Amino acid sequence: MKPGWAQFFRAHTDAEQSLLAWHADVKHAYWRSPSDIKKNYRHDSFLAGNRVVFNIKGNTYRLVATIQYEFGIVYILFEGTHREYDQIDAGTV
Repeated sequence: MKPGWAQFFRAHTDAEQSLLAWHADVKHAYWRSPSDIKKNYRHDSFLAGNRVVFNIKGNTYRLVATIQYEFGIVYILFEGTHREYDQIDAGTV
């Protein structure tokens, strides 16, 4: 689990189960390209630089990650409410 999520969960208790479910999916995923992600996350957005914007809990929350496909690594760059997401630039965060 990402460091700092405990604090996020205290502020957003309704996000915990959805984020933990996402984390479990990612932990067992074998993504080698964006098309692999699209199989299970059809409504998510793909940005330049291997960045993906995941919709969490029915799009109430957003999570921005960069994917290193060749190594199977997912770096979380941002997690927050949809409103907080609207205030950032997902391409540079």
